[in-house]
Amino acid sequence: MSGFTHFDAAGNATMVDVSAKPATDRIASARARVLMQAETLAMIQAGTAKKGDVLGVARLAGIMGAKRTADLIPLCHPLPITAVTLDLTPDAADNAIDILATVRTTGQTGVEMEALTAASIAALTVYDMCKAVDRSMRIDGLRVVHKAGGKSGEFSQP
Repeated sequence: MSGFTHFDAAGNATMVDVSAKPATDRIASARARVLMQAETLAMIQAGTAKKGDVLGVARLAGIMGAKRTADLIPLCHPLPITAVTLDLTPDAADNAIDILATVRTTGQTGVEMEALTAASIAALTVYDMCKAVDRSMRIDGLRVVHKAGGKSGEFSQP
């Protein structure tokens, strides 16, 4: 299992030992996109969804998701998250909500999984709050777009 850090020499799943790594400032950002009908986006922007403020609730859900990542992903370390931001931006040209989640910590391992979890939970919340009026919604493009800190350095993609 060479190259995979979550497996021991016998191929058993293990939690990576980060105890010897120095604590460094770390940041990661992830994106997701929820595509929908034009009427659904208009409803979200007007604030007329029956369940309330879709973008506000999705932002809060994403923050909560980042904080619970270690409870959801079996081999993730519980981390002292120092900041989580979620930007949810309507895109009228594509009838979409673009989600950007950014997570920060000072620790021995990165926060990519927390950023991915935040973006995905925010996207799922948009879907949940609007599914009664638009079952054709689609969640696309979940990916890490930036990470910095730690031994592996910086990574960015558009």
